[in-house]
Amino acid sequence: MALKDILVHIDDGRSCPARLDAAIGLAAAHNAHLIGLYVLTRPNLPGYIQAQIPEHVVRQQMQMSEEAAVAAQQMFEERAGRSGVAVEWRREEGQAVSVVALHGRYADLVIAGQRDATGEEGVDDPTMPDQLVLSIGRPVLLVPHGGEFPVIGRRVLVAWDASRLATRAINDALPLLEKAKEVVVMAINPKTSNTAHGEIPSADICLHLARHGIRAEAQHQYADDIAVGALLLSRAADEGIDLIVCGAYGHARWRELVLGGVTRHLLSHMTVPVLMSH
Repeated sequence: MALKDILVHIDDGRSCPARLDAAIGLAAAHNAHLIGLYVLTRPNLPGYIQAQIPEHVVRQQMQMSEEAAVAAQQMFEERAGRSGVAVEWRREEGQAVSVVALHGRYADLVIAGQRDATGEEGVDDPTMPDQLVLSIGRPVLLVPHGGEFPVIGRRVLVAWDASRLATRAINDALPLLEKAKEVVVMAINPKTSNTAHGEIPSADICLHLARHGIRAEAQHQYADDIAVGALLLSRAADEGIDLIVCGAYGHARWRELVLGGVTRHLLSHMTVPVLMSH
């Protein structure tokens, strides 16, 4: 398996350049085609409100949006152009989640940014990236809004609970795992009565990975006094992990987004890139 095309969501946030650099690094490492996608979102206001807004204010807002789109394209072309990676620029109008999901279904991997809880990122769609992960049907690599991550996937921690979602995530991550120098498959609080784990938790999935030429270490840990998401991030910090792979638990409903506890914690507190599949 190989990554042939990678799509990165480009926005006006302060963390976007670091996200783009991470995408460029992955595209170079996998000799993949890199697509930069910018979504220009127009205000969706009721007609009676639009009628009360002066025309010059509307024109000014549209001009600012156009200028932001041009600046984003220049940033993409300058950074990606220096890398020697095959690149493509796309600009679309609409809501970020639906547009990125549509284009992302024709890529092997989608890269998006973590939502900044401070609200300083300026991303228009408040359901990004949560709903994107649950709706796209492709693996999404989420890059934290703080820090720089030019190298991703040398030391990988896989969260394993023998579920369908974890199985999907580990399969989607195979192109990255094949290039990793170290892979740890971690089962946290595995139930001994659950035959899905086998006699030794994580051992069966590590055997499967070995047949793909991936040397993975099976580990398991019991910790009732700390949340699973917090434990994963703690292990990542202690062991110099630069990528976490996990299944994303949740349900996307009309006007409602319900996430599982581990997924919600990682989305809110990630300190290293996280690859999620649903």
